[in-house]
Amino acid sequence: MAGLIFPWRADNQFQLLIDGPAFFADWLERVATAQKQIDIELYLVSSGNSAERVQEALFAAVQRGVRVRCLFDSFGSRGFRPAQRRLWLAAGIELRFYNPLGWTRGLQNFYRDHRKLLLIDELVAYVGGAGLTDQFWQPDAPVSLWHEVMVRVQGPVVNDWQTLFDYQWDSCIERFFWQQNNSPVQAPSQDSPPLPFANIGKARVAYAASTQHRNIQKSLLRAIKGAHQTVWLATPYFLPTWSIRRALRKAAVRGVDVRLLLTGRHTDLPPVRWAGQRYYPALLRKGVRIFEYQPRFLHLKMVMVDSWVTIGSCNFDHWHLRFNLENNLEARDAGLLEQVTASMLRDFQDSLEITEQVWRERPLIQRIRQRLWGWLDRLTINFLDKRK
Repeated sequence: MAGLIFPWRADNQFQLLIDGPAFFADWLERVATAQKQIDIELYLVSSGNSAERVQEALFAAVQRGVRVRCLFDSFGSRGFRPAQRRLWLAAGIELRFYNPLGWTRGLQNFYRDHRKLLLIDELVAYVGGAGLTDQFWQPDAPVSLWHEVMVRVQGPVVNDWQTLFDYQWDSCIERFFWQQNNSPVQAPSQDSPPLPFANIGKARVAYAASTQHRNIQKSLLRAIKGAHQTVWLATPYFLPTWSIRRALRKAAVRGVDVRLLLTGRHTDLPPVRWAGQRYYPALLRKGVRIFEYQPRFLHLKMVMVDSWVTIGSCNFDHWHLRFNLENNLEARDAGLLEQVTASMLRDFQDSLEITEQVWRERPLIQRIRQRLWGWLDRLTINFLDKRK
């Protein structure tokens, strides 16, 4: 038995919010008018200026009688100070933490809630890759340190996001919940529903629940395999599965415009960047174009395949797909497509294109790092595969 596959919903509206200042301004404006419920599910949460500003808004909402529920990952929220946690609880905010770390749990500590989902009054959903840290938003700064996007979603699909959150909120207090099928409803195994013909207002919820439910990956693979014109993929951690790499190469050979927007020298995990660079030569030889973003750390996870768009928390890498809870918005909407296209074109302009010549001329230290960390990544994945 596999988890529920959410269907496509019609008559939705979308707004792409680029970087923390735009997203938090929009979200806090709606928090200030919330009437009954605010739900927040995040991976990265840390005490700081951004958390203080959000705290003020949430406390005010609780005082108005609004129910506030926060589901944070216990590893990603290590920077959320205990004193501030107690303060939130005392104010009436409900807090739960996914999979608390334990010395005796071994590999079970790797199971993480990597989702980023914010809901207001069951009417508005925000989906993307942002967290509640000063890297994503400094209240008095015009530009964020990390480049990220969120999507504001309104319409019938919000009910599905609410279902996903409610299920995880209830299930995370159960013992060994990470070994269960983390999906809201049990249903017969099935593939993702076919893409709708219309290209206005269509959306669906796609999610990943560790190794047991990989709806996000299946949707991406099907989209790439059926691409006719464009495959643009942005991710900060480029460790794709073999099937995704093959699909990208084949699409480029068919004449599809395949571009990868990846993180450059600004990154929070340099070894991951170096390990992922070992895939560059094979992709470049097949015609895939690779761009490394230069101004800041590129943290967004966004894919455009012809008129289909997916945006959310999933990095499409073998590590996250193995252990993490993820959530992505899939959409067919001309307005959102236009916004995504404009955003990615700007990012390509701010990037260094890694051509075959640039790759051949890379310095020796880069070659050593790439080989070392690539070898360690392969060794780790082989070890984990044997433990299945």
